[in-house]
Amino acid sequence: MANMRTRILPKMLNSEVQEYLKHNDIIIVPVGTVEMHGGLPLDVETVISEAVALKMAEACDGLVLTGLQYFYAGATASGRGTIQVSIRDGIDYLGAVARDLLRVGFKRQIYISMHGPAHMTVSPMVRDFYDETGVPILYMDMTMQMFNNARDIFETDKMTSDPKAFMRLLDSMFVGGYQIMGRLEDVPLTTEFDVATPQSCAQFNDIFNVAYQSAAIGYCFGENTDHAATTAIPDEKTRKEMADVGQDLIERLVAKLNLPHVVEQMKKLEAYGLENEEKYPWMPSAFNRKK
Repeated sequence: MANMRTRILPKMLNSEVQEYLKHNDIIIVPVGTVEMHGGLPLDVETVISEAVALKMAEACDGLVLTGLQYFYAGATASGRGTIQVSIRDGIDYLGAVARDLLRVGFKRQIYISMHGPAHMTVSPMVRDFYDETGVPILYMDMTMQMFNNARDIFETDKMTSDPKAFMRLLDSMFVGGYQIMGRLEDVPLTTEFDVATPQSCAQFNDIFNVAYQSAAIGYCFGENTDHAATTAIPDEKTRKEMADVGQDLIERLVAKLNLPHVVEQMKKLEAYGLENEEKYPWMPSAFNRKK
C-alpha cells in the first residue's frame, strides 16, 4: 500500500485501518517523553521518535501509533517542565495499549524510542507481553543503534575527540525530526544554550555507569544545564540547514535497520515460539493461553 494517504493511525479513518489490516499487521509505536532539553522543545524526544517511526513504517509497510509521550523521564525531573510518570505506571499503560493493538489485529508491534531511559519501561512490558500472549513484540532502542550499528553515521567516536561536532549532528537529527513531522517552526531560534559545561553530577559517574542508561541508581540533575547543551540556532537558514542534515541522518539510520528483514524475522520467530509451545506446554505463553 505505497500510496496511503497517511501512515499515522490517529490521522486515518477507521475504514482505512480496516483496509490496511486485510493485508498486513505491522504497527510502529514510538515511546517518548516530555522533559527539559536545553534549547529544544520539551517534546523533542517524542518528536524524534515519531519521525524515525514514520520512516520505519514507510520502509516496511507499517502504520505508526503516535501520541505516547508521558512516561518516565528520569534525572530531568528537577526541571519544572518535565512530566515524570513512574516506570511501573508506564509499563502498565503501555501493556494495555499493546494488548488492545493485538485485539484489533496488529500482531507485529515494534516499539522504539530515542529517550535513553525508555528501556526501563518498554523492555519489561515486551517480555511480560510474550509470556501472557505468546506473541513476540519488539523493542528497538534507537540510542543503542546510534552507538553501535549506526556509529559510523553519527560519528559517535567524536563524542570525546570533538564533542561540539558530535552535538551538532545530534541536534541536527532532533531538528530533522521536527521537519519530518511538519513542525519545523516549533524549534526556537536561540543561542543561549550553546554552552557545554561539566554536569554537576559528574562526580558520581563511577556509580552511574555500572548499569545501562539511568538504571543503576536514582538521582536528579542538580542544574538545568545538565541536560542538555544545544547547538546555537541563530536564524531560520541555520535551522533549515540542520533540519536537512538531520533528516538525511534519520533516513540513513532507518535504511541501516533493514526493516523488511526485521518484520520477516518477527513472523518467523512467532512460528518458532509456537513450535516450542507444542514441545513445552508449561511455557508461560502456552500455559496462560490455555486458561
